[in-house]
Amino acid sequence: MLKVFHHPFSAASRFVRLVAAEYGIQTEYVVERPWDRRREFLLMNPAGTLPVMSENGGPPICGAAPIMEYIDETRGYAMADRRLMPNHAEVRAEVRRLVEWFLIKFEGEVTGYLVNEKIYKLEMPREAGGGAPDSAVLRAARANVRHHLKYVGYLAGTRDWLAGPKLTFADLAAAATLSCADYLGEIAWDDDEQARHWYSRIKSRPSFRPILADRILAIPPAPHYADLDF
Repeated sequence: MLKVFHHPFSAASRFVRLVAAEYGIQTEYVVERPWDRRREFLLMNPAGTLPVMSENGGPPICGAAPIMEYIDETRGYAMADRRLMPNHAEVRAEVRRLVEWFLIKFEGEVTGYLVNEKIYKLEMPREAGGGAPDSAVLRAARANVRHHLKYVGYLAGTRDWLAGPKLTFADLAAAATLSCADYLGEIAWDDDEQARHWYSRIKSRPSFRPILADRILAIPPAPHYADLDF
């Protein structure tokens, strides 16, 4: 069994949850608040970042990309045409590029700011950085999100899925990241029909149901968040 330390609104954690669900892996999830700097967690991952995974009590595997590669290397061969990493080297490189784009660039320019300011700061004690959201940071994230949504629409409009003809890790990385911002009502889906159609397809997958059930007590989701026909 896999054990994953995560936060429900960490995009990288959501990505790993989607991957595990698509591969049908029995997984135990443990909520971790990295700002607590818990000693036991830091011993597993000195960087103090999420997600962290172990299998059957084995050594920790830290970070979404290493976890993705580990799961694919240990389970992908059995997935046949449902494998999330393509066979051809060029397409595999594109999948990895897009996973990095969404989990690092998009997260660093949009989702990380939104989640930190509007969700994490509610959970953090003031001495750890909690408090009211910074309006300047939110304005920057909202300006950036338009460009990223346009890029998703371009990819979705020129390919069957974001990286090519089949569903891959790239789609799950994009959906995990977008879903965090979408919960907060920060995605203007009417601005790009191609991106909206692609996201509707992802939301309809069984693997996405636990993501759509996530809730923050003090912040209800956007009205369309769990609507498959938004």
